[in-house]
Amino acid sequence: QVQLVESGGGLVQTGGSLRLSCAAAGRTFSDGIIAWFRQAPGKEREFVAGISGSSGITDYADSVKGRFTISRANARNTVHLQMNSLKPEETAVYYCAASDRRRLLVPTDRDRYAYWGQGTQVTVSS
Repeated sequence: QVQLVESGGGLVQTGGSLRLSCAAAGRTFSDGIIAWFRQAPGKEREFVAGISGSSGITDYADSVKGRFTISRANARNTVHLQMNSLKPEETAVYYCAASDRRRLLVPTDRDRYAYWGQGTQVTVSS
């Protein structure tokens, strides 16, 4: 059974930083894609960042470029998302998503991801 377990969420002030982690178990995603999405209350779930295990290519939503960094641990089944200069409008539940299909580029469409974590709450206070 595949499990994606997120950690690292919490409460932070505007301008602060958080580091999210996603650990995958039950299946290898070493050549696949692991990504982060977020969903704020009343809004659609949106792509934040992703990384390809086969190519190392990363992709980011325009709104987070220059502030967020996604990286993969040596085991490649663990991904971190370093979030800096956080804004109140980025308050949301952050979800880890994974696809075991080998791709060079990172899909931003959530339908491309078969596996999802339970989510971790990130709250940015103003």
